[in-house]
Amino acid sequence: MRLIGLAVVLTLSLILALLTAEARAPQPAKVHLIGYLIYGSPTSVAHRTEALRMGRRDLGYVEGKNITIAFRSAETTNRLPQVAADLVRLNVGVVFATSSTEVEAARQATKTIPIVFATHADPERVGHVASLARPGGNITGLSLVFTEIVTKELEIMTEALPQLKRTGVLLTLTAPSHRPASHALEVAAKQLGVQLLPVPVRTPEDLAGAFAIMARERVKGFLAVASPLTRSQRALLAELALKHRLPGMFGTRENVDAGGLMSYAPDLVDMTRRAATYIDKILKGAKPADLPVEQASKYELVINLKTAKTFSGSCQATFV
Repeated sequence: MRLIGLAVVLTLSLILALLTAEARAPQPAKVHLIGYLIYGSPTSVAHRTEALRMGRRDLGYVEGKNITIAFRSAETTNRLPQVAADLVRLNVGVVFATSSTEVEAARQATKTIPIVFATHADPERVGHVASLARPGGNITGLSLVFTEIVTKELEIMTEALPQLKRTGVLLTLTAPSHRPASHALEVAAKQLGVQLLPVPVRTPEDLAGAFAIMARERVKGFLAVASPLTRSQRALLAELALKHRLPGMFGTRENVDAGGLMSYAPDLVDMTRRAATYIDKILKGAKPADLPVEQASKYELVINLKTAKTFSGSCQATFV
């Protein structure tokens, strides 16, 4: 009996030792699956994608090691809900949807999976968050002060283009944030003594017709209210502006880099990089409802001097 008892003790000791060793052994890192919802082609947001990668790398995330990204893109807003639903079916841990257009599609697809935005124009006014301080749902991130930006853009246009008494306004019908922006522009236009010609667009195919309307109505310039459409079609917009000799104000620097005349906006690439912090906090257990929306505080005016010279013969412009 004593020998049997000793054997039992030794066996139990061996089992406990093995369990302890297993517990102490390095565990494989959990691989988080993140969904990236894109309006337009993936190449049109390549620089922002890289910025998000940099932000994640700074926080210790390495693709293929402890994080995997599922990219889903739609060339039209009609397809965005479908690709958003596809990400939800993958059961991703977070959906990254940079602007109000992508956020709306993601919001329709899920009320539980966290959604992080980086350049949302007006999340509170369009109803994507209850408030900036306490979002209250499954959506949070970084946003612009959009209604103030568009009015400032119009003000800058009137200063740079003294002859500007009538201007076209490209409004994207599929961008939820353009409704409050349109109202803010109407108020500002009255104060500045400028007449606005709203020109609504929905798809890239609408842009040529929109410029034809502005040319026919003899506007002296146009303001392209920032949206995924105007960003993804930046080369076409620059081409159409030059063709119709219409100086334009844009809401992203990307449009100016592509040949647009000028823009007034925060550093949207940097905001995308900083959005990685929100993803990190959520993966570590934080709830989007408790993460306040961060607003951009620094804005920059960018002018394409080559384009400005092209327009100098057809309009009186003052650029300082």
